[in-house]
Amino acid sequence: MAFFPHLLLALLEGTVAAAVLALSALGLSLVFGVMRVVNVAHGEFFMLGAMLAWWVAKLVPGGPAAGFVAALVLAPIAVGALAFVTERLLLRRINYDPEATIVATIGLMFVIQQLALTVFGADAKAVSAPFSYRIALPWFGFSGYKLFVVVASGLILLAVWWVLAKTKWGLVMRVTQFDRETATAFGIPVNQVYSAVFVAGAALVAIAAVLIVPIQQAHYLMGLDPLLMSFIVVIIGGLGSIKGSVIAAMIIGLADGVISMFFSPTLASIIATLAVALVLVFRPQGLFGVPAR
Repeated sequence: MAFFPHLLLALLEGTVAAAVLALSALGLSLVFGVMRVVNVAHGEFFMLGAMLAWWVAKLVPGGPAAGFVAALVLAPIAVGALAFVTERLLLRRINYDPEATIVATIGLMFVIQQLALTVFGADAKAVSAPFSYRIALPWFGFSGYKLFVVVASGLILLAVWWVLAKTKWGLVMRVTQFDRETATAFGIPVNQVYSAVFVAGAALVAIAAVLIVPIQQAHYLMGLDPLLMSFIVVIIGGLGSIKGSVIAAMIIGLADGVISMFFSPTLASIIATLAVALVLVFRPQGLFGVPAR
């Protein structure tokens, strides 16, 4: 292929990666933005969502489409339920202390990882895409499912934006984010808001995992890359900035696709890490974050 077809393919693949990354980073950014804690087990929620997607798809009869739809519903619910238990029994007991939360979720990360290894085994798990339609372009064919991933991610991101910007629940979350004491004084059940936000963050990353697992096989060690990339996106976009996380995910995803196509994936990772270092030095609050007062 000539240069343009290679570039087009790189941009398409980068858009798919960016869409999934935006969902993953959005869950992490939402938790930090409202609760002011860092969930280090975020990547293991991703891994668990992928593993459960494989398990559900294998059990549900009716072909790949039925299994995928069931996984898209059940896996986020199961991961969200685990997040609910985690918030109630772990984070609430340490009063959402930032340092203690990091230590606690590191421990949770290893527990989930070892449980996944014990229950599902060490082999990679393949999940069939719900459909195999390919779009015929003049230079190559491109997976219709990958474009579905982009559209589905975009719709979910729009739905989250609508909830945060246009609903009473979104207003309650913004008030809680601004000042916990003020929110409590106005009768807002802060602990319930925290619980709902933590569950939503876990469900979002589980949805991202279900969407990507027909493209990337599920494995009990697959949580590290989504965690690191989500941190990179959130740091560049701005801690707690939903808009910043989405825009940074698009930039990182597209850049990764292009650089990986024409150079190497290693170089793409180096540049992403360098971008984080530059942001931390010259704009510590991130591109769209608010400076600390």
